[in-house]
Amino acid sequence: MKLNWIVVSFLFLASFTLHADERMELDAPTKARCLEVLRAGFVSDEFWPSMHAAEGLTLGGYGAEVRERLASRLNAEKDDQRRCGLARELVRAGDTKKREVMLDILRGEDDYGHVHAAESLYKVGGAAKAKPIRAAFAQSKNTNLQLMAAAALGQAGDAEALAFLQKKMRRAKDPKVFTIVAWVLGRVGGKADRSLIRSRLVDAPDPIAKADLQHALAALGDREGQMALTRNLESDNPSIRVFAAVFSGDARMTSVKPQLIELLEDETLDVRIRAAQSLLVLAR
Repeated sequence: MKLNWIVVSFLFLASFTLHADERMELDAPTKARCLEVLRAGFVSDEFWPSMHAAEGLTLGGYGAEVRERLASRLNAEKDDQRRCGLARELVRAGDTKKREVMLDILRGEDDYGHVHAAESLYKVGGAAKAKPIRAAFAQSKNTNLQLMAAAALGQAGDAEALAFLQKKMRRAKDPKVFTIVAWVLGRVGGKADRSLIRSRLVDAPDPIAKADLQHALAALGDREGQMALTRNLESDNPSIRVFAAVFSGDARMTSVKPQLIELLEDETLDVRIRAAQSLLVLAR
């Protein structure tokens, strides 16, 4: 019986392999529901979910809608962290000149928006040669700022920044640090980083931290990480469902289509938004 279980487990893992070029088909009603979820989220009073909805619309091919609505909002917004979110989504939607908004905030003396600016520049790319990003990486007073600057540089393939992130992944004692690094390496790292991320699973202090590591592994093509992500889509914790949903698209996990469709009706707005985003991404 033991041998049979090993064989069955091996066959299950083998069948779980996913290909990066695999494309998922969406029927018209499901696509319409995804767009309904994203458009409703886009006009929501919940600011950051509305930015996630903007991201989903852009990645789904509807960036023109995002540009039309967000330009006036950016002009009226005074909060630097929110300005970063608005500028980020405008850049993602094609208005690349708005990258300067984030760079200006990062240059500013008021550090309130610095981390958000660096994180947003990482998410949209194109700022690795900018002096403010280099300066943010060079400083060490603000760990989160340094990590986000390293992410922006690593996203462009900077070897020093990637080595810095790997060192943090290996040595950081604070779970908030090594889970952020895992999130970054899951998107800018490679297969060689899987064992490094996997080694920190034993240090995860709670289910959310563990899920963060699992989702990064899934994005890097790790089979066990993808199996864990599949389970996490049905977690009782909405924070875990949110990140499982968004990482489904990053990991090109077309196998979770049924779970993502169910999450279009989730009670949590951000879960619905991220599920809709990943479904559109996987269908493109």
